[in-house]
Amino acid sequence: MDARELERGLKAIQESYEAYLRSLSARIKGCDTILERLFIAFLCGGNVLLEGAPGLGKTSLAKAWAEFFGLSFNRVQFTPDLMPLDIIGSNLLEDGPEGRRFKFYRGPIFANLILGDEINRATPKTQSAFLEAMEEGRVSFLGTVYELPRPFIVIATQNPIELEGTYPLPEAQLDRFFMKLDFLMPDFHALMGIMELAERESAPLERCATEPAQLLSLWRELSALLPAPDGLKPYIAHLVQETHPDRTSSTLVKRYCRYGASPRSAIALAAAARARAVINGRINPSYDDVDELLTELCAHRIILNFDAEADGIQARQLLGDIKGRVRREFSLRSEEPRA
Repeated sequence: MDARELERGLKAIQESYEAYLRSLSARIKGCDTILERLFIAFLCGGNVLLEGAPGLGKTSLAKAWAEFFGLSFNRVQFTPDLMPLDIIGSNLLEDGPEGRRFKFYRGPIFANLILGDEINRATPKTQSAFLEAMEEGRVSFLGTVYELPRPFIVIATQNPIELEGTYPLPEAQLDRFFMKLDFLMPDFHALMGIMELAERESAPLERCATEPAQLLSLWRELSALLPAPDGLKPYIAHLVQETHPDRTSSTLVKRYCRYGASPRSAIALAAAARARAVINGRINPSYDDVDELLTELCAHRIILNFDAEADGIQARQLLGDIKGRVRREFSLRSEEPRA
C-alpha cells in the first residue's frame, strides 16, 4: 500500500466515523463519549460491557448501533432461569426421508451483534456460555464446532451489582470484554432532547456507506502500517505491569489489589489508542490516547480485595495513581540527555 492508498483508506475510516456520529447522535442523546468508544471497539473487534441503571437507553443504543452498520442483530434477555442451551442452541429430533435424526437448531448467539441484556441477572453457568464465542468466534456443542458470523461482537448490559437479583460476572468473562463503559443518567439538555424524540416518529437511520466487513478489512490493513512513538508500547507495558501488587511501586495497589490487569489489556490499549488517533484525524497514537482509554479498558480487569471494598476504593482510583506515576517516569526519561 503506497502513501496515496494509505491516505485514502484513512479518509474512508474518518468519513465512516463522521457519518456514524451524525447518525447515532440524532437518535441517541447525551452519550457522545460512549459513541466514540463503541466505534473504537467495532474497529478493534472487541466486546463491550455497558453498566447502568435500568431505563437509560442501553438497549436502544445497541439496536441503533447494529442498524447503522447493517449487522444482523439478536437480543438475549438474561434471567435467572435462562440456560446455556437457550443461547447456543440444541439438537431436536425430527422426521425426515431417512428416518428420525437429530438436527442442530442454532440459538440466538448466531448473529453479528448479540445484545446480552442484563447479563448479570443470569447465573454464572449461563454467563459462561458466552466465553468461547467472545474469545474465538465459535461455539462447541456435543463435539461439533460451529463458526459464528463475522464480524461477531457482544454488547452486554448489566445493572449495578448493588441492585437486587444480580450476580457478579466471572473474572474470566470480564477479561474477555474489550472495554467496560458506564452509562450514566443524561444531563438536563440531553433529557430535553430525549423527550422531544419520544414525541415524534423516529427518522430513518443513516446507514454506513461501507460494508462492515470491508471497513474492518481496510482497518486491519491500515493499522499494521501506522507508526507509533517508540516509547508507546513500553509505556503501555509499564501501566499494565503496575496494576500487579507484586510488581508495582504503588502503595495503593499493594494494599488494595488482588490481581492486576491481564496481557489482553495491553493488547487492547495499543489497538484502541491507534484507532482513537485515526478517527480523530491523527496517524500517530499518543500517550494521551492511552491515558484517555486506560480506565475503560483496564478497570474491569482488576480484582480488588476485601480491604478495598471496606474502604470504598475503586479500581479507577488505583489506575489514576498508576497513570500519574508512570507518566512522570516517562516524562523524566524523555528529558534525559542522549549519549
